Amino acid sequence: MKSNKKLLWQSAFLLFLIIGTIAIVRQQRSTPYQKDTGFVFGTIYNITYQNDKNLKKDIEDALKKVDYSLSPFNKQSVISKINRNESVKADKMFTDVFTLAEKISEETDGAFDITVAPLVNAWGFGFKNDVLPTKHTIDSLKQLIGYNKVSLKDGIVRKDDDRIMLDCSAIAKGYACDVVADLLHDKGVDNFMVEIGGEIVTHGINDKRLPWKIGVTKPVDDSLNTNQELQTVLNVTNKAMATSGNYRNFYYKNGKKYAHTIDPKTGRPVQHNILSATVLADDCASADAYATAFMVMGLDKAKAVLDKHPELMAYFIYSDDNGDNAVWYSPSLRDKITE
Repeated sequence: MKSNKKLLWQSAFLLFLIIGTIAIVRQQRSTPYQKDTGFVFGTIYNITYQNDKNLKKDIEDALKKVDYSLSPFNKQSVISKINRNESVKADKMFTDVFTLAEKISEETDGAFDITVAPLVNAWGFGFKNDVLPTKHTIDSLKQLIGYNKVSLKDGIVRKDDDRIMLDCSAIAKGYACDVVADLLHDKGVDNFMVEIGGEIVTHGINDKRLPWKIGVTKPVDDSLNTNQELQTVLNVTNKAMATSGNYRNFYYKNGKKYAHTIDPKTGRPVQHNILSATVLADDCASADAYATAFMVMGLDKAKAVLDKHPELMAYFIYSDDNGDNAVWYSPSLRDKITE
């Protein structure tokens, strides 16, 4: 008798689980995917997420907080006030990004450096500058460059020299993607893709009930951002992805190409063999920063960093000894390459 009752109870419980699972699946299938697009940090964002309610206002409120903390183009932002040496206490967002930036700077031997702003501006990639910097100008500005020349304690940034400026452009978009992803998680959203200026965070599945797949663009000179030819497609579900390359943000002057990635050590645009660095990580801020660092370091040094960080995966498109485009990627990335 006890055995029959136990079997009956188990059967009822199993039936309850089956019915509950079916109900959840039906609800997930019927819940619409929202698609929001807008403009932030001088670029376009595209956010797709499965939810009954549109969350664009909440998303834009979160992005405004990032802007008021980290945008050098917002004169009232925390970072702008720090660059003007005004009395200001760093908020949590600035503190998060500064702390992570310092860590990655250390691990990449200064290839990633948020004090590079004066050189970025001098070469015309921050605030417009029509005249190329002279060797004297570069050497002078290099005295103001170095992540170890700034520190953050109790919310106050201290500089070795008041002329030092901070530029978080190579990590802020990735961080903003993480902020929006955290917001969606907090709202109970399981399936989403957040993309801001090419930096991406995904979770769950897309509206076709499939894993999120993201293309890696071929590194063809494309300052107008019209080239859509793909080098490969990656399965980026439950991951963050960022790509850095010199094929979109560049200019020619006197017949020579100048790309936007500045080497903090030389003070000049990089001339390494990596054309495009795509990094997958658990958070987009890290992916963003490492992608920039790898562009500065070149292929061999980037591989050495990856050997120490198995949590990172990278896909490099580089110029080989014959000047032809070649590809190298982390062995752990092989299963994520779909075509």
